[in-house]
Amino acid sequence: MFPLSVYRADLAQIVESVFQTMMNLEVTRAEIPWAPATDVITGAVHFAGEWKGAVLLECTKPQAFEFAHRLMSIETPTEINDDIRDTMGELTNMLAGNLKSVLPRGIGLSMPLVVEGRDYSLRVCGSSVIDRMPFSSDLGVLWVTLVEVLEQA
Repeated sequence: MFPLSVYRADLAQIVESVFQTMMNLEVTRAEIPWAPATDVITGAVHFAGEWKGAVLLECTKPQAFEFAHRLMSIETPTEINDDIRDTMGELTNMLAGNLKSVLPRGIGLSMPLVVEGRDYSLRVCGSSVIDRMPFSSDLGVLWVTLVEVLEQA
């Protein structure tokens, strides 16, 4: 089982640092109840090794457009395109890579996966959500979710 209390502060610091460093965007941990949105984009990176799980980054499309603008120094996109997918994949990969440094040794990362659309659900098979953290910014609330894949009996 994942010792959440050990990594929760690290995860929050990693999210805040990645967004500040890569996009000059201040995000702060918020206390907001989970409410699934219907028009979102989600990045996911899976962990494998001594600990198995995934980190998910979920935001609205307008947030993703602004993230791409800031990260890639491009005109703000107005629709989902490869720049948006690349941005979401890269941000999620940065979160996972930084989190990997505080997890047990020998954990590998998958390539980022990006899911987009209206009213979808993304489930990592055999997993359980161990933390879903909201972060607030001038662009609204984004969510970082950590899931753990439970060992099969």
